[in-house]
Amino acid sequence: MDTKKIRNIFFDYFKSKEHKIVDSAPITVKNDPSLMFTNAGMNQFKNIFLGDEKPNFRRLANTQKCLRVSGKHNDLEEVGIDKYHHTMFEMLGNWSFGDYFKENAISWAWELLTKFYKLSDDRLYITIFGGDKKEELKKDIDSEKLWLKIVDKNKIVEGSKKDNFWEMGETGPCGPCSEIHIDLRDKSEINKIPTAELINKDHPEVIEIWNLVFIEFNRKKDGTLEQLPNKHVDTGMGLERLSMALKGLKSTYDTDIFKKIIKSLELISNIKYNDDLDSDIAFRVICDHIRAIVFTISDGAIPSNNKSGYVVRRILRRAVRYGYSRLNLTSPFLFKLVDSVVEEYNDTFSNLKAQKDFIKSIIEEEEKTFLKTLEKGLLKIKDLKKKKSEKKMISGDLAFELYDTYGFPYDLTELIAREDNMLIDKNRFESLLEKQRIRSRKSSIIEADDWKIVNKNPKSIFKGYDKFETTSWIIKYRQIIRNNKKLYQIVFSETPFYAESGGQIGDRGFFKTSKEKIYVSNTVKENDLIIHETDSLPKSLNEKFYLEIDQKRRSFISKNHSATHLLHSALRQVLGEHVVQKGSLVTEKSLRFDFSHFKKIKPEEIDDINMIVNEKISESISVETKENMTIDKAKKMGALALFGEKYGEKVRVVIIDNKFSVELCGGTHVNNSSEIGLFKIMSESSISSGVRRIEAITSLELLNFTNSESNILADLKDILRSNDIVKTVKNILKVNKNLESKISDFNVQKHKLIKEDIKNNIEKINDCNLIFNHFDGEPVETLKKIAFEFDSQYKNLIFLSTSVVEGKPLVLLLISKNIINKYGLKANEVINKLTVSIDGAGGGQDFLATAGGKNIYGIDKVIRDGRTYFNSVINN
Repeated sequence: MDTKKIRNIFFDYFKSKEHKIVDSAPITVKNDPSLMFTNAGMNQFKNIFLGDEKPNFRRLANTQKCLRVSGKHNDLEEVGIDKYHHTMFEMLGNWSFGDYFKENAISWAWELLTKFYKLSDDRLYITIFGGDKKEELKKDIDSEKLWLKIVDKNKIVEGSKKDNFWEMGETGPCGPCSEIHIDLRDKSEINKIPTAELINKDHPEVIEIWNLVFIEFNRKKDGTLEQLPNKHVDTGMGLERLSMALKGLKSTYDTDIFKKIIKSLELISNIKYNDDLDSDIAFRVICDHIRAIVFTISDGAIPSNNKSGYVVRRILRRAVRYGYSRLNLTSPFLFKLVDSVVEEYNDTFSNLKAQKDFIKSIIEEEEKTFLKTLEKGLLKIKDLKKKKSEKKMISGDLAFELYDTYGFPYDLTELIAREDNMLIDKNRFESLLEKQRIRSRKSSIIEADDWKIVNKNPKSIFKGYDKFETTSWIIKYRQIIRNNKKLYQIVFSETPFYAESGGQIGDRGFFKTSKEKIYVSNTVKENDLIIHETDSLPKSLNEKFYLEIDQKRRSFISKNHSATHLLHSALRQVLGEHVVQKGSLVTEKSLRFDFSHFKKIKPEEIDDINMIVNEKISESISVETKENMTIDKAKKMGALALFGEKYGEKVRVVIIDNKFSVELCGGTHVNNSSEIGLFKIMSESSISSGVRRIEAITSLELLNFTNSESNILADLKDILRSNDIVKTVKNILKVNKNLESKISDFNVQKHKLIKEDIKNNIEKINDCNLIFNHFDGEPVETLKKIAFEFDSQYKNLIFLSTSVVEGKPLVLLLISKNIINKYGLKANEVINKLTVSIDGAGGGQDFLATAGGKNIYGIDKVIRDGRTYFNSVINN
């Protein structure tokens, strides 16, 4: 039974149980500060579990792409070492939102596994939650009773809170769970040790395949549990493990899911899988990680140094490191595996094929960069092993330098250390890391209290597409602390305030009663809740409030958002249909648009893009929005969807000229393109491999810019006393170039005279030629040039020179290699001895060093001390 059939059996079964089959949510999470990545199938339904959103369907099922590499659920370190852990995996799941509960969840799970997948019930075992005294949680007797109708009592194992109480994070929906485990051992092994004794003991062949979670509680910030208004079912079954179990295999990596990827890696590395323990671990790490990398990039997480981008970079570098050290892959190779991943998953996740080339380019560039830093970092460790091999210790300072300067994650340094039987001073590393975290802590770090309910209302309705004001009631509020500042977040029953999302910033404005008025500084979105941020709370929370946005500000934001859509289409028209939006920022001042493209845009292409957008503006095209259109109908219209965005069954489509711009978009827009006024691209740049950025302005901001430029031109005309500025500036540059040439000729002659004078004053001691000279006003580049010229003419040279540039003393010392070897002199050591009189410090190489100082009055003493020092060393 191949993977496609396994998925289809799952979908068909739950369709027969009246479940709606829905698409996977993106693997990257937006609008939820508690998560960076989807780590379970239930993440996208969090609002429904909490009672903040009413479900469109009471029963759902899907396959969800998940990533577990950080936080509460972190499988990264196990990947590769064993044969069944993964960072990225598919989770088959079914959900009930206040509909069926434990009885149906349990009986259906058993029926599907034994009757449809035909797993042997002899090998299946059950765990239930055994209770927790500290949490005052009782044993899950209901689940036990239901299971006893299906299996013998000796098949049921009581689990602890750690194993059988599922939580998505530190806060949020949670509840007891019942897991189904399978024993894949040989019968002889089963006879030796009963299965029940190995449940949840990390045995590689006695593993969980399906987790049935009964969502009953919400974990609050203070750690307490509150009962949810409804009881829900949330199940998750790892497709990789299920496939392994159905085929009777001992490793998920032996399933057809990985067959193509492993084959590709064998061809690249010229090494066979299952031939050697070390290379096998590398194969598993790489084949797992490339899936995670492809899926995260396809959903918008570009490798970077922060947040989700850092996690992707960390996974990628871990894979490269294993390839480098265990498979001898010293040039980029990961990007070559992308084709195999896309081929395996394109039928299920259709967005991969369209982005294949983009994903490959991102990965290849990341590999090139890291391979360079990897070599530098490994050289540092190699030097350490040579110098201090007896200590067998990598200092915390070096581990931190590798992390901070060379981009080595700690676990990578730990891996290198372990391979060489070395230890790391982890306490010191963590101390340095914490100091850095404190220094770099930004306003995005939020401490949030639990929500306080004012009025029970499951929805916060947005009215801001056609209304700038409305009356409303407060549903709930909470206090947050951001960057040491106390703020309040408030949710209203309905609002005209647009919450920051899809690149468009949030609205500002106010809400008031007859007695008070409170300013809204920002509007943000969290799990689809529209949240208004304020500095204070109203004195009375149960009043009816009047809400109004800053209409002028919204107007400019809408102009820039509509201009962004026009820009997107113009880019595709000029550069090609490979252009896909990778990010945007729309404010009242400007717009920023990130998109996939592999080379710098030519000036004439910029002109064409500007012209197309401005033509569409001048055509006064009506901007049409279609609400509540089915996603399938929208796609048939040719509507562009953004990869990594979550779309429901119903979507909003924004149309600016049917044949030009049709996009799925929840943002605010102008009614007519003419409202934008004018459009101008201000800059175009690269932000990463394969991703470029355009920044542009419109409307009054562009008018202000052109007025400012006009004023500058007018001033230049006055200064230059010319109406033809270009011609005048060209003449000035020509004259300037002639003067620079004359100055250069003068300096050449000047330096010749200086060198002749120096030649006449070379001091000789034994077989050494010594030059001591002060060059007033000459920069260090000139001193180096003259020093190298003398070094090429004279053997056994010591060249000590000083200068004063812009009131600061500087010193240069060159020592020929013959003298270094004969007398043990090193320029980078000697120079610090000679610059004490100028309060100086310097450095460099053995043969050439420079130093700067603070005390200009000690400059003459440097030469005197140098003459004395070298006389003493050479004569002795």
